[in-house]
Amino acid sequence: MGKTKVKGLGGVFLNLIAAVCVLSCIVGAAYIQADNPITSLSATVTEPEPVRQSALSESAIEAQSKPRRTSSTADNPADNAERNPKRDIGRLESPERPSEWQTVQMRVTAYCPCPKCCGEYSDGVTACGHKIQPGDVFVAADRQYSFGTKMAIPHYNNGQPVEVLDRGGAIQGDRLDVFFNSHQEALEWGVRYLDVKVHRE
Repeated sequence: MGKTKVKGLGGVFLNLIAAVCVLSCIVGAAYIQADNPITSLSATVTEPEPVRQSALSESAIEAQSKPRRTSSTADNPADNAERNPKRDIGRLESPERPSEWQTVQMRVTAYCPCPKCCGEYSDGVTACGHKIQPGDVFVAADRQYSFGTKMAIPHYNNGQPVEVLDRGGAIQGDRLDVFFNSHQEALEWGVRYLDVKVHRE
């Protein structure tokens, strides 16, 4: 009985030693395995540091190289507002209309409805069929100016426009004959070279 107990205690002791050895091997292996990831983790943590710093320095360089907006632009919303293409196109593509009044230098004479001025056509009716009335103001002009064309002649009718209502054999090109009711007024007018404003429709 006593030998059996000794063998049993020895076996337990041997088993305990074997268990300790196994445990120490497991702990050692675990320590070795646990130690390597710590080293690699520290490497991965420490290695990106310079990369972050270089990235920050590059962004800082880009920020310094970009021109900064002046305070006047930032303070003035009209400078930053988008342009209206329709409004700009309308402004740029619509040329100024030519003036409806054109200035022409003319030789301006005068006449009245008397036979001395009109000869056989002194019947009181103009070439367009207008019957002359006292106080009438109009002009005889070349055929290039149609009947009804308005003209403003300096010193005649106070510079107010009058119409072309008559023709004349000697009235050709840039020549005009202004109408007066009396022969004396026509003589006093004489011959004048004036800048006449012609209304072109």
